[in-house]
Amino acid sequence: MKPIIKSISFIAILASCAVSADVKMHSDVDRIEDHLAFITRTENYRNYLNVKALNHIADYIFLNFKEYCDTVYFQPFMVNGVEYKNVIGSFHIKDTSRIIVGAHYDVCGNQEGADDNASGIVGLLELARLLHNKKTNYRIDLVAYTLEEPPFFRTEFMGSYIHAKSLYDSNVSVKGMICLEMIGYFSDKPKSQQYPLPHKAIIYGDEANYIMIVQRFGNGSFGNDIKELMKNTELIDTKSIKAPSILPGIDFSDHLNYWKFDYSAIMVTNTSFYRNPRYHQESDKMETLDLKKMSSVIDEVYYSLTTIK
Repeated sequence: MKPIIKSISFIAILASCAVSADVKMHSDVDRIEDHLAFITRTENYRNYLNVKALNHIADYIFLNFKEYCDTVYFQPFMVNGVEYKNVIGSFHIKDTSRIIVGAHYDVCGNQEGADDNASGIVGLLELARLLHNKKTNYRIDLVAYTLEEPPFFRTEFMGSYIHAKSLYDSNVSVKGMICLEMIGYFSDKPKSQQYPLPHKAIIYGDEANYIMIVQRFGNGSFGNDIKELMKNTELIDTKSIKAPSILPGIDFSDHLNYWKFDYSAIMVTNTSFYRNPRYHQESDKMETLDLKKMSSVIDEVYYSLTTIK
């Protein structure tokens, strides 16, 4: 029996290598850098007070989606007499069930917001390019939200709430939602990673060099499937947590609005302020990001979208 066991193990190793080789280096670091530069270096900061700056970025996202997506459109909505808009790019629009991948393009206050959340938007832009002419088992909607940040966070004026409610009101079949929230900042330094509960460092380690998949209890099979697919690529250390929403940070982004309508949703994140000391600071600039690791995160999400059953 020993020779058979060795043979099976060798085949398993080859299969594992084949998976990694298939997804490695699909995303383009140079493109990532160019997108980050355009999004972060606007004339005015892209917060809710500077609608012109927000629209400038929305138009940029629209034009990039248009180059690759099957269909692209704005989802406008009014807040206090001002029009804001989400940007939506779709693939395989004839499929009845869909997966949403979303990220917000606005910032909190006067800052460039490279990690929070230009990094997530660049993830959408690269996914649009990678998904072009690719077969998937579901319709894929890439959604760039506005008004995620204060003073609109946790209100019905969030772009993600507007979008999630529109799906619910139209009785759309949603397989699940992936939120890209801060995917660019990493560190190999000891004690660079913090947690809401200190004992979590024993489980996850104290180095901020991984990406985290966040779910809530009762989230359904979608989150587990995405988690396993992302981990199987082995492109970047990928960890996961499933916890109640009362744990600080679990629902701190756009996925929370899909939970409100009972959709299965996860957040892919570098854990935000538990890691990045520049969170909501003027120092949150693209020079502080690790573009290679960010590229690996995008590739993991791409692989999961093209293989999930």
